[in-house]
Amino acid sequence: MSALATHFGYSNSVRSHAPLSDEQIRSVAPSIFATEAHGSRSARYSHIATSQVLAGLRKEGFEPFMACQSLCRDQGKREHTKHMMRLRHASQINAGEANEIVLINSHDGSSAYQMIAGVYRYVCSNGMVFGETRNDVRLRHSGDIVDNVIEGAFKVLDDFEMVDESRQGMQALSLNDGEQSAFARAALAIKYDTETAPAPITEAQVLDVRRMQDDAPDLWTTLNRVQENLIQGGLRARSATGRRTRTRAVQGIDQNIKLNRALWVLAQEMQKLKA
Repeated sequence: MSALATHFGYSNSVRSHAPLSDEQIRSVAPSIFATEAHGSRSARYSHIATSQVLAGLRKEGFEPFMACQSLCRDQGKREHTKHMMRLRHASQINAGEANEIVLINSHDGSSAYQMIAGVYRYVCSNGMVFGETRNDVRLRHSGDIVDNVIEGAFKVLDDFEMVDESRQGMQALSLNDGEQSAFARAALAIKYDTETAPAPITEAQVLDVRRMQDDAPDLWTTLNRVQENLIQGGLRARSATGRRTRTRAVQGIDQNIKLNRALWVLAQEMQKLKA
């Protein structure tokens, strides 16, 4: 299947159901292939070449299925700016979902090197990122650290057993209408500052079912509906002044990761309360 490339206001991205080639990745995220750090970095800055990391991960059975990079106003940093890839290991592909390692890096000092656990859901072509897990990898750009990178990828793989257990528990947990509304209300408070002004959209909109497969009351499906509606945007809304508008998609790498992780933690807390 051909890759789908999208060009947003904050980032360019490409995702495919088949592993991405270097050419496909480079077309939207050239910073992944930077061979040296941006000129603004000092001699103490240790350059972690994402392309070399990718080559090493491929040898260990990991393949990239999504890549993106942030857009920056300073065109001089375009070849070094923050970027993200989502990779899968051959052992982590399930029937309806695929566990993914989310890799984040930059070559201009805007980001540490990070690897965290995520999952891709085929039915909605949507990627989720989990909250804090045991083996999140975060490395500063200093010292001799390249040798730790591939080892870190396998540490993140160890988290997937725990993630799968949490997901299965959420799938087995049914929420009534009031509990789903409470979950949506808490999600809106995470996304918007509801203490100063009402959210521009309603709980019902956040819970809206976009496809028949998502018409289920379990916690996992509820989480996915809420996550997709908040991340992808496009919902009819009213601004603080009453003007009709539509919600924007969450396109920035940092904002996407932050919201995703917060929603996962919210779902875990709901799971504990129900248990």
